[in-house]
Amino acid sequence: MALATAASAQSTADLYDLGTLVVDGSADPSDPVPGYVATTAATATKTGTPILETQQSISVITGEQIEDQGATTLGDTLGYTAGLTAQPYGTDPRFDAPTIRGFDGSDAQYLNGLRLIRDLGAPAFEIYSLERVEVLKGPSSALYGAGIPGGVINQIQKRAQFLSFGELGVGVGDPKATEGFVDYNHAFSDTFAARITAVARDSEEDVEELTNERKYIGLATRWAPTAATQIEFLGSWLKDSPITPAGVPYGLVDKVDDDDLRSFYAGDPSDDDSEREMLNLGFSAHQEINADWSVDANFRYQKFDWDYTGFYVNSVDADRDTISRGANDTSEDSYTQNLDLRLNGHFDTGAVAHRVVVGLDARRYGVESETGFRYADPISYSDPSYDGANLSDAWYVSADDLTLEQIGLYAQDEMSFGNWRASLALRHDWTSQTGSTYTNFAGTSPVDQEDEATTGRAGISYVFDNGLAPYLSYATSFDPEIGTDNSGSAFEPTRGRQWEAGVKYQPLGFDGFFSAAVYNLRQENVLSAYTDANGIGDYRQEGEVLSRGIELEGSADLAQGWNIRGQYSWNDTKVLSGDNDGKLLANAPAHNASLWLNYQFASASALDGLQLGGGVRYIGERYGDAANSYDLEDVTLVDLQASYAITEDLGMSVNVSNLFDEAYVANCGSFGCYYGDGRTVQARLTWKW
Repeated sequence: MALATAASAQSTADLYDLGTLVVDGSADPSDPVPGYVATTAATATKTGTPILETQQSISVITGEQIEDQGATTLGDTLGYTAGLTAQPYGTDPRFDAPTIRGFDGSDAQYLNGLRLIRDLGAPAFEIYSLERVEVLKGPSSALYGAGIPGGVINQIQKRAQFLSFGELGVGVGDPKATEGFVDYNHAFSDTFAARITAVARDSEEDVEELTNERKYIGLATRWAPTAATQIEFLGSWLKDSPITPAGVPYGLVDKVDDDDLRSFYAGDPSDDDSEREMLNLGFSAHQEINADWSVDANFRYQKFDWDYTGFYVNSVDADRDTISRGANDTSEDSYTQNLDLRLNGHFDTGAVAHRVVVGLDARRYGVESETGFRYADPISYSDPSYDGANLSDAWYVSADDLTLEQIGLYAQDEMSFGNWRASLALRHDWTSQTGSTYTNFAGTSPVDQEDEATTGRAGISYVFDNGLAPYLSYATSFDPEIGTDNSGSAFEPTRGRQWEAGVKYQPLGFDGFFSAAVYNLRQENVLSAYTDANGIGDYRQEGEVLSRGIELEGSADLAQGWNIRGQYSWNDTKVLSGDNDGKLLANAPAHNASLWLNYQFASASALDGLQLGGGVRYIGERYGDAANSYDLEDVTLVDLQASYAITEDLGMSVNVSNLFDEAYVANCGSFGCYYGDGRTVQARLTWKW
């Protein structure tokens, strides 16, 4: 993921020969894009419609931007994206849980257009394997079925290409991070190509007792036996051992040095344990029936296994030294089957051109899991002992044996008449949840719940000849929550609705894209975490919440060697009814802003081969929990990047995140407070051919 040298630029230039096609929307939007400006997206309409003509906000983080910023997690990748708080829980290598327009996005993550399903948040995927990340903001159930109203985060893997190229590299970092990586693509013929991507990484957090060994291998193939047929395979295997920091009690924050708190570990390495494995097997096929009609199929099977033991903190005694703590262990075995079938067509009715999609979307998720909470001996902050935490038997045990099934039928019509663009989408879903849940307080509770919902989206825009496109849209969503509360009661599906108006601008004189949007978003039956009178964590549903705001975002690739990306987001949230009436949503700052600049020195200059970049991220004041008990301060973070082409084939790069090592509290809740990443330094040496 290091610098693209002159030689590799020549090889990847062949990939970018599709640039003209990308601009007019006729190319595969999963193909590589040079620079930071993408003009089509796979997520918003499933048809590759130009973003300019899409009546909903969408952000695309290109592979080049991911590389320049040295991103290794989804949180790193999304740090310069409008409408998101990328790492609301600070350092947690287990999950990526960004908020989107104020809503928890841990269950809003997709891989190649198919949802990554898991009860407590999608597991972190390997960023090096991705070609791009697309964020569709606002309700998206019309095409994707069950999901949060905040939007969709679609991670798109690197695909096999019909040319040969590759890269091989090593990296080191501080805190400790050693890695090796390879990305090799080979075109065996004009009709078959294969690509292998692999990473081995051993990393350490600010809490040096916590390490994570990750191994990833991905395989992609593309077979095009005829001009009308294409079949792709996308497979991956990931094994890692992530453990979250145990956090620190809220009573120590602002009472003890933040740098010391950030590196303190309240757990015990002799009891910690984490073994996680994830297998994905995906297939996609495209068949043209004639010049106007085609069929697409997209399928993925996922197997996920995880055994985990970690710690959490409760409180600190009056001596501000003795910390009470506990441990939780989880054993989880789950599978997911995703299928999306689509019929695509073009036809005209008078002066109106139609691009239609009719689809069937089906998924099945099955999980067997058991979780226990245990007492642990207190630990001293000033003189911690790591000789074992003397864990008790589980005082609270829960177990799930559940199967969630969903079938949806949807139709979309994108219309064009002159400079006008309009879209209509309608979908109906049937969901069922069967099985049982168990707690040692409530016993076994059978689960047999069926729900159905109709959702839709409508939008209209006008594309001026100068590249300006104002738009208006309305969209709805629903999401059946997995599992039950501690009493065994199933949750009601959440339902969302949004009005959005905005303007997009794709200038004619240079390569850039800019957007502005205002939105009013509401959701009913919002799920929030709380601790009951017995000290047991549980979830409950609020009545209704409101999220409204303004988002400004822009990217530009300038001929003088500059790449620029910037955004500002204002998000006003409020619980309208329920137990937290009048409160703000957790992890939803009113103000977010960021700016990233990158400069490539000209080939004829004395600094030929040098690239410099950097950015500033501002995260505003926010609350850490639904009850607004924990007030979190704003923070400004600075990042830097430099790369240099040593030879035509060999390059090196250095990325520094949080340059000034700001120690800030990212989140506080009933299980303690968690800090954001301190200064991280990554250096890579890469050979490309």
